[in-house]
Formats: sequence, C-alpha cells, structure tokens
Amino acid sequence: MKTAIWAVLALLLGLGAGWPDAVARERQHGIRPAGHAAHALHPQRGRASYYGSRFHGRRMANGRRFDRDSNAAASRSLPLGTRARVRNLENGRTAVVTIQDRGPRLRSRVLDVSPRIATQLGMREKGTAMVEITPLRTSRIDPG
Repeated sequence: MKTAIWAVLALLLGLGAGWPDAVARERQHGIRPAGHAAHALHPQRGRASYYGSRFHGRRMANGRRFDRDSNAAASRSLPLGTRARVRNLENGRTAVVTIQDRGPRLRSRVLDVSPRIATQLGMREKGTAMVEITPLRTSRIDPG
C-alpha cells in the first residue's frame, strides 16, 4: 500500500513521469548513462563482489539473460559493452570482463562479476576483493 502511495505521489510531483524504468533508476541511483565521457579510460580501484547464483537467467541492463559461467560484470560508471581487465590487488590474478549490467547496489563496491570470474580472480571464498579495473576499449554496440 505504501509503495502505491509513493508511486502516485511521484507521478503527481512529476518525478519519473514518462521516463522509462531504466532511465529513472539511473537518475535515482546516480548511475551515469552508457557512453558518458566522464568514465575516461583510467583505471579504477575499489572493492568487487560477485553475483549470487540466484541471478542466473535474470535479465541484465543490456537486455540479455545473466549466465553465471559468462564473463559478465556490472558497473555503475563504465558504459555497457566496455571490456575491462580486472586485477585482484590481493593476489595479482586477472580476468577480462564485459560490462553488461548496472550495479553493484552497495555504494561501497565498484564492480560485480560473475561467479566464474570470481573463481578466476580467487575471490570466491572471501566474497569480495580489492581490485583494479582497467577499461580495454569502449564500444557503442554491446558485443555480448
């Protein structure tokens, strides 16, 4: 009931009226739209986590379904379709990911990766790791 009241109030105030859900979420959570120049091709550092298996088969921001055995990753700042090298700063392991989703939801994290990539990076047991994310290229067409 409270959700419906807030939805009606938001519509009356013009918050989100006429915006597609994805755009409204990006504005609400401060996510930069894909292709935003501010992402720059500079390395980022921060804490990464990985998607739980319950997300397998759910739709990602790019419209495709999440596959836990893929190289998918979620970033709030890098454009969809960007390939990036992720290096675990705690053990030196690396993996190449493709940004296919928005997230992570926790502000203290900069990246979510698939369980396969988490295993490759050696962070599966601990659940999170300090990483460095280096974009390799930016693509306007989402390759996969």
